[in-house]
Amino acid sequence: MSTRPIDPSPAPAEAPDWWRGAAIYQIYPRSFADSNDDGIGDLPGITAHLDHVAALGVDGIWLSPFFASPMKDFGYDVADYRAVDPIFGTLADFDAMVARAHALGLKVIIDQVYSHTSDEHAWFTESRADRHNPKADWYVWADAKPDGSPPNNWQSVFGGPAWTWDARRGQYYMHNFLSAQPQLNLHSLAAQDAVLDVARFWLDRGVDGFRIDAINFAMCDPELRDNPPAPDTNGVRTRSFDFQLHVHNQSHPDIPLFLERLRALTDRYDGIFTVAEVGGADAEPEMKAFTRGEQRLNSAYGFNFLYAPTLTPALVRDAVEQWPDVPEMGWPSWAFENHDAPRALSRWAGPDGMAAFARLKLLLLIALRGNIFLYQGEELGLTQVDVPFDRLRDPEAIANWPLTLSRDGARTPMPWAESAPQLGFSSVEPWLPLGPDHAALAVDRQEADRDSILQLTRHLLQLRDANPALRGGDIRVIEARATLLVFERISAEQHLLCIYNIGPDAIEWPPADRSRWTHLASVNDVQAWRLGGFAALIAEKGIQ
Repeated sequence: MSTRPIDPSPAPAEAPDWWRGAAIYQIYPRSFADSNDDGIGDLPGITAHLDHVAALGVDGIWLSPFFASPMKDFGYDVADYRAVDPIFGTLADFDAMVARAHALGLKVIIDQVYSHTSDEHAWFTESRADRHNPKADWYVWADAKPDGSPPNNWQSVFGGPAWTWDARRGQYYMHNFLSAQPQLNLHSLAAQDAVLDVARFWLDRGVDGFRIDAINFAMCDPELRDNPPAPDTNGVRTRSFDFQLHVHNQSHPDIPLFLERLRALTDRYDGIFTVAEVGGADAEPEMKAFTRGEQRLNSAYGFNFLYAPTLTPALVRDAVEQWPDVPEMGWPSWAFENHDAPRALSRWAGPDGMAAFARLKLLLLIALRGNIFLYQGEELGLTQVDVPFDRLRDPEAIANWPLTLSRDGARTPMPWAESAPQLGFSSVEPWLPLGPDHAALAVDRQEADRDSILQLTRHLLQLRDANPALRGGDIRVIEARATLLVFERISAEQHLLCIYNIGPDAIEWPPADRSRWTHLASVNDVQAWRLGGFAALIAEKGIQ
């Protein structure tokens, strides 16, 4: 790695939109750090390791769900939105974690799951009791067809019909995911009021924002019309869900109106950040609708990179050009990894090029226009773990084994100490197996290595924060062909050139006015304007 020293002058005072261009570190609580030796990570474990997160130079943390849950989908099946599940600790533990994060200068973003609850939630218990109770319409219920079959052809993400018969009401209830995750009906204003009250509860406890899970599933077509079939692309379809175009079971045009209500609430508090998760084959129009103007969410991220089997210049170009800097356009967020997707290095790099690709990937991520998310362990260059069938916990992977690449392989425990039992995550066997190659990537080992991926992550996040063109400037793609990617980042104060060789063979790409450019940072083999395999550089244009 080659870099120019970073100006140590103090940062300007924090603006209300601190989140614009921010770097957020995702923590998956089950797998971060176990403080009570039960093999499962918890809130006190997070608190004990927040110094590591703060030292990276990120602006905040995003916590995956820690709410009371039967854990059939590991917290995304919420049984009580206002309670901490005992495996993670208590509300007092949560408050202590928030206080410690704030003391370290870290914002705290938490998940909110508004599209569904657990079937053990008190709301659903009341809703299913009969057809006339106060919460009867808080979930999506429908009568059977005359032959007793489900109301329509909708399929769940995890496979099989999106409907389950309930004898109590004598109706089917809808679920886009597991049958244990009944679909909330946010067409009901009373249900909207209830989830907004949940948001208010956590805002009053001091959180700084929300990542909103699967929000494009929050409302369906009230007429329950059948989905049309999806065109046959001759690809392997492992789920019945993949045989349909999802035009009626999700993405209802009234979802942005609910988001305006949420934004009106968050605007009553200072500096709150909201970001939507939006999946699907055509996510960008929804992401733009959810973030348009100043009355909806601050940002949204899709799955452009999360499931991409390869990293290509065209992929980057097509993603960033969806978000031009024009009036009313929302602000994007980007993630290469998260708890739902296989580790990027295992998707994008061969076994002999992991370290070089990890450096390239980091220099690309910090240069993208928008917010960036790092998933725990990404700063270490963690790889995907091949979890054997008898250790799988992911319900989707179990149902579709061996055709679906398990989410469990990206959820394995953090390696804190190379020589400690369970690599410092716990003193007992953890809930998922440790990666066989993760000891060599442990935090303590990389702390001692000035050339490690961890040390590079820290430096590049500092570089992003110190350069206004990286933090908030515009982006313009110049080249995106074969393995060459070139784009500019431009702000009122600064003009940067970012060049990436996403391939093993050397490339030379000098700018026309090369004498005006000074190298700001580079990774791997860079000699002047010649980039070796998987090399990259950022240069700054001088003022004439």
